[in-house]
Amino acid sequence: MRCGGPWTCRTGALVLSGLVILAGLCVQAGPASAFSFFGLFGSDDPPKPSPTTLPYRVAFTVVGNADVTSALQDSSEFYKLRQDAPTDADALLQRLKADFAPMLDALWGAGYYNAKLSATVGSVTLDLSQNQDEAAVKVAATFRNREAVPVTITADPGPLFTIRTVAVIDASTRQPFSPEILPPRIVKLRVGDPARAADIRAADARLIDHFRDHAHPLVKSPLPSPTVDHAATTMDVTFMVDPGPVAGIGEVSVKGPDTFDPSIVRSFIYLDPGQPYSPKALADTRKSIGSIPAVGSVRIREGDRLDRNGNLPLFVDVTHRASNLIGFTAGFSTVDGPTASTYYENRNLFGGAERLRVQADAFLAPRIDGSTIKSFKDFKLADIGERFTIGFVKPALNGSRVDLLLDGIAERNRVGGGRFGGYEDRLAGGTAALRYRFDDTLSAQAGIKYERGEATDILGRTDYQLVGVPVSVKFDNTDKPLDPSRGIRASATVTPYPTPFGSSTGFTKATAAGSAYYALDDDSNYILAGRVGFGSIFGATGGLADIPANYRFYVGGVSTVRGYRYQTVSPLAANGFTTGGLSEFDGSVEARIKITDTIGIAPFFDIGGAYRGSVPFTGGGTRSAAGLGLMYYTPIGPIRVDVATPLTPRPGDRPVVLYVSIGQSF
Repeated sequence: MRCGGPWTCRTGALVLSGLVILAGLCVQAGPASAFSFFGLFGSDDPPKPSPTTLPYRVAFTVVGNADVTSALQDSSEFYKLRQDAPTDADALLQRLKADFAPMLDALWGAGYYNAKLSATVGSVTLDLSQNQDEAAVKVAATFRNREAVPVTITADPGPLFTIRTVAVIDASTRQPFSPEILPPRIVKLRVGDPARAADIRAADARLIDHFRDHAHPLVKSPLPSPTVDHAATTMDVTFMVDPGPVAGIGEVSVKGPDTFDPSIVRSFIYLDPGQPYSPKALADTRKSIGSIPAVGSVRIREGDRLDRNGNLPLFVDVTHRASNLIGFTAGFSTVDGPTASTYYENRNLFGGAERLRVQADAFLAPRIDGSTIKSFKDFKLADIGERFTIGFVKPALNGSRVDLLLDGIAERNRVGGGRFGGYEDRLAGGTAALRYRFDDTLSAQAGIKYERGEATDILGRTDYQLVGVPVSVKFDNTDKPLDPSRGIRASATVTPYPTPFGSSTGFTKATAAGSAYYALDDDSNYILAGRVGFGSIFGATGGLADIPANYRFYVGGVSTVRGYRYQTVSPLAANGFTTGGLSEFDGSVEARIKITDTIGIAPFFDIGGAYRGSVPFTGGGTRSAAGLGLMYYTPIGPIRVDVATPLTPRPGDRPVVLYVSIGQSF
């Protein structure tokens, strides 16, 4: 698919369990090294000799036990350009000599301030104190059209320097900061630590971040000029920090976008004049504005001086995104079979940042009578499920914090299948709601819902009409949507379906869910995560059978209790088929542990169930599962593979279930 102009195309797929097929996924990868896959990722072998070029082969030798080879290679253009052969010996030598300074800087940066470097071209050795250029050129020229010139770079790092003294001085008073103002843990440099330049730069950055976090936006902390004692192999480091004045948030100016009213952007800014300045408040504002689908990029610039009230002016620059988006997804699951979706989205329908999204889904609907498709001859048209959805959002009505939401759905679906049966539904309906945003973390929503359909399961068929008044509240102060490391998410919804409004059966459905995330370290390499959910249906006079099967509670699958087939942890009828329940409980705890920057594991434990009574744990069975998740971290979020096993299995449960997802499980 190819698009141009104001159109954007996206393709891809996401399947939650079993085998996964991705369609149209584009990835920009970095260069590969030390790995060859049928020659696709390059080679360390130099180009072949020729009359017009002079290829070379380069090796690194390090004297002693210092592990600096990677630092040398990263700083060496001579090494990086080894596949681009120079034209002659003079060009080769100039390329090599230009590397001495950056490689020496790399060794100093690693804490080796007495380091020495040399290079051998053929049989001629070069260093900073000897002029052997002419001899090296002659030797290199003898290799032309014969073989690659052998070049060896030798590093003698010498002893590792350590920090002898470290101090942080207030530039205005020329006195050290008190521990109350600057806790020692911020600097993280101690006497005896290696005197690495990277550690000193990191400490300086932490000092700036600390004072900015404490409402000092104009803090200045130039990189120190350490005193190096070459004889004692030590370094003295003094940071001179000017915190600047404490400031608040000043006037916020908005520039752009060009395609809709900036007042819509302003409604997503929750900064109050005079509130204490903090980088987190700015980051939250950037995230809040970016949640508008029509917004492309958000840049927040800070003023370089305070206003007359002692506050810092802010300048918000906003651009728009392409208005039209079309795409499709396709996938396959060993449990649920093939799926396909196509969608169209307009992000600025009437010029007011309105979003319209239309989506059509088709999938293989599992059979709920216990039978399976064993061959193509067994396939029936009824085995295809369909869903059509349409959603419309009008943000910031009249520039306020109130959003209008309209949603519609029509579907024919089966849920469950296999050993435990399930239910089939056919329905159509819609919801109209108003959402009020208190701030970027808290919102409340109320509306009216209409749905008409039929649902069939082991208890029979229910034809229903429901008119409800859904009311919900949502709170989310987590730091990242797909991979949270800190914060809380909580939501609650209550929807009464009263018969005076036109509902064929009267009841109230209530759900509540929450999750919390706690990082044990500053770098979020160790995270404890927990989730709990509750649900209840009450007020039904006819009991379970009067509630449409698709409105009852079921547990099981990647979003509740892993290790069990989707929505099969439920009260069972006499024949062993699921009936759903009037209440549910589910909970999970897991530890997310980063092993490297890109690889992590997550041991987890899940528990939950659906119950016949309106109160959880009354009339039903609670099931539990345990497993291990493997995570590969990408810029958009982790790709996660979970392997779960049921701890309280029933006949028909698989001993091991595999799930694949993008983003954390909760």
